[in-house]
Amino acid sequence: MSSITTSQDLILKYNLPGPRYTSYPTAVQFTNKADVPALLADSEKEDGPISLYFHLPFCESLCWFCGCNTVITSDHSQADTYLDFLEKEIDLFVPRLRPGRQVVQMHFGGGTPNFLEPSRIRHLGDFIFKNFQFDPKGEYSVELDPRWISRDHLIAFREMGVNRASFGVQDCNPDVQKAINRIQPRELNERLLDWLRREQFASINIDLIYGLPLQTVDTFSETLDEILEYDPDRLAIFSYAHVPQLKSAQKILEKAGLPDPRVKMEILTMTIEKLTGAGYVFIGMDHFAKPDDELALAQQNKSLQRNFQGYSTRAGPEICAFGVSAISQTTRSYRQNHKIISQYYEAIKCGELPIERGYRLSQDDYIRRETIMRLMCDLSLDFKSLSSRLDIDFRDYYAKELEEMNALEEDGLVHISQDKLEVSELGRLLIRNIAMLFDAYLDSGKDRFSKTI
Repeated sequence: MSSITTSQDLILKYNLPGPRYTSYPTAVQFTNKADVPALLADSEKEDGPISLYFHLPFCESLCWFCGCNTVITSDHSQADTYLDFLEKEIDLFVPRLRPGRQVVQMHFGGGTPNFLEPSRIRHLGDFIFKNFQFDPKGEYSVELDPRWISRDHLIAFREMGVNRASFGVQDCNPDVQKAINRIQPRELNERLLDWLRREQFASINIDLIYGLPLQTVDTFSETLDEILEYDPDRLAIFSYAHVPQLKSAQKILEKAGLPDPRVKMEILTMTIEKLTGAGYVFIGMDHFAKPDDELALAQQNKSLQRNFQGYSTRAGPEICAFGVSAISQTTRSYRQNHKIISQYYEAIKCGELPIERGYRLSQDDYIRRETIMRLMCDLSLDFKSLSSRLDIDFRDYYAKELEEMNALEEDGLVHISQDKLEVSELGRLLIRNIAMLFDAYLDSGKDRFSKTI
């Protein structure tokens, strides 16, 4: 990766607003006019495994870079009220599931799931296990915040079967931490890591963000040195998504000064070089994993998936998501809950599932979703295989896109042969730009996307 150089002209050319493709079509296309009974009927038809997602939105303080749907409060009684409604939502939905379906994945996100008191975590776990059947070999994960956690929180999550954990560090530099309003000393990270390993969590992921105020190649390299000492199983190195038009707190970061696109690209290439040199495998767009990790193995055998939680090893489960703003996914549709908590509560009070909007895929959407998924996960497209799987002639179906792809090939992002498209090392840094060529809706909602660099 050290041999890659990117000119200023190339960076300016490709530094465009674009999706991260955790879904296709993206949430920008979801509509309030969606046929909710039809969306629910799609779920009722599913008969395969289930992936559960629970959105727990509460945080003690606001990180100024955050783009998540959160509720900032120190009043923990708000979480008690929220969980009461969350359980009512589950009660409304579960009768629609075909009997006998097993949960193979479960994820608690937010917000800060460990905002909940350990007793409430245990209560929620009991309720979930009364309503769903679980695969004992499933993958069950939680996002944690080291600043507001006790060991009893971890014990409570382990008691409900959670076996994987992820926590954000973002940056180890004290000046950067101050600039983003997230003070997190090393001792907090080390304490949490020690507890996680004592409680025998099978996998630990650490999140970092590049593109934050005051970051340079040298300071981020020092952050990576510290993180490598922690020896996580996985790393997610996210490009900071600056969308102050949607998240007003991000305007504060502009005062401290954000790295320009060239510096961000230099940080990314240094990161890839350092982590791969340390033995990690570069997965997809923003993930790294040890060579024997399930993510790395899934990419090798081309079974890697991508969904709203990022990269995943499990193919095909329906995502049943609960809580404010949560997004569910079936084979042919998406549905999203109300994003405003009062509206979420009001719908449930009326005995209704709190669905605000959704989307049903056309056949073209389905074909493009599979194409973008394989591109983002495999870093290549096998035209013959996709033609067979999607019942199309790939070159004929995407004649316009492949012609436009010639410009990306000239810039060194891809290599195209008669039967295959392969992403180059440079193209891996701009994988969102490559995927954008297969997006039929790209011109709509561009102001809602962060830039690709």
